Amino acid sequence: MSYAVTNPATGETVKTYPTITDAELEAAIASADETHRTWSRSTSVGERAALIRRVGELHLERRDELAAIIVREMGKPIEQAYAEVDFSADIYAYYADNAESLLKDESIELLAGEGSALIRRSSLGVLLGIMPWNFPYYQVARFAGPNLVIGNTILLKHAEQCPESAAAIEQIFRDAGFPEGAYVNIYASHDQIAAVIADKRVQGVSLTGSERAGAAIAEVAGRHLKKVVLELGGSDPFILLSTDDLDATVEAAVAARLDNNGQACNAAKRFIVVEELYQPFLDKFSAAISAVETGDPSKEGTGLGPLSSAKATETLTEQVERAVAQGATLVTGGTAEGNFYAGTVLTDVKPGSDAFHEEFFGPVAQVFKVADEAEAVQLANDTPFGLGSYVFTTDPEQALRVADSIEAGMVFVNVVGADGAELPFGGIKRSGSGRELGRFGADEFVNKKMIRIG
Repeated sequence: MSYAVTNPATGETVKTYPTITDAELEAAIASADETHRTWSRSTSVGERAALIRRVGELHLERRDELAAIIVREMGKPIEQAYAEVDFSADIYAYYADNAESLLKDESIELLAGEGSALIRRSSLGVLLGIMPWNFPYYQVARFAGPNLVIGNTILLKHAEQCPESAAAIEQIFRDAGFPEGAYVNIYASHDQIAAVIADKRVQGVSLTGSERAGAAIAEVAGRHLKKVVLELGGSDPFILLSTDDLDATVEAAVAARLDNNGQACNAAKRFIVVEELYQPFLDKFSAAISAVETGDPSKEGTGLGPLSSAKATETLTEQVERAVAQGATLVTGGTAEGNFYAGTVLTDVKPGSDAFHEEFFGPVAQVFKVADEAEAVQLANDTPFGLGSYVFTTDPEQALRVADSIEAGMVFVNVVGADGAELPFGGIKRSGSGRELGRFGADEFVNKKMIRIG
């Protein structure tokens, strides 16, 4: 395993980073453990919240530098890179603003007996975060923000292609005033990560990544009785039942599919459209997807940059070719130039084909025609994933009815790109377990200690 910045737009390897040695890793774990037993237990929620607030401020002060790094590392268009930095700052600000209320004592009304009872929230200890390449700052913010306010300390293993952003984040935490050991970046191998999870000083692990990675981490964590939060893949449905502005709906659909070059776990990937709107939607959607030109991600105005790596391009190309070989119709796209993959639309994807149940991590959309609401819901739920979903309808009662019926952790009605620091993020089925962001994200790695007073 090697950590390296390889610009996917050019193929150039910009810089390599050495993997941590076993001795350095032991020192990192020991430092995080010592900091939890000393600093975490001697500081107040308010003091830790002030440091987290400074982390958010430093993201904004360094936004040009931070945005440029992730354009180099994974090809994110520069305007979206700025947006990610800003959203990360918002997450840190949210936890700074709400730390006291999120961690305040919670009274319990007794059913019998005298006295009182309460729940007091406190830290667990050292946590391991394993983060992906597609949102290098945002993924860290939603894990580290609440947990450092709680008093947990963090070992952070970032994706091998994001070592520069990983180092930049660690420097921000230090410059914000966190002591050594509160947040430690580790360039660890897979074998070393298994050893970290097994270490008795480590109390939990949070992973955002693939199903395969989630299964591997959960297996090791389960063997050692460690708490796990998993945010894995998704093949989110975008259900169109009615609209009074088809052009606006198509615009939302394109944004929902192409954000982050189509490489988002909660992107809309399967577009399920009622029969009377199917052909008009397909025509407009295909034209709009085709009109988004790929380009240099460092230039403002670029709508679609490269996929994150040559491997990602090879995987997506093979998936699309296999889908067509198994009967899908290629409406537009399906071509790659270097790591730049054209916006692509597939129809006629049938149950039983590989594409029907796969996640396409890139700018590839599948469009399906259904007769009515019931068939739309059935098709939406016919997936091993259950992360997010989108429902577009002019009928408010239908919106809630469909939202109740969808098997997913999140439902967005008549809106895309509406994630917020206060809104819990997570899924069900093979999309993982647990939640991040909001008060539910702050309740994952915490000791909810019951205190009964007679």
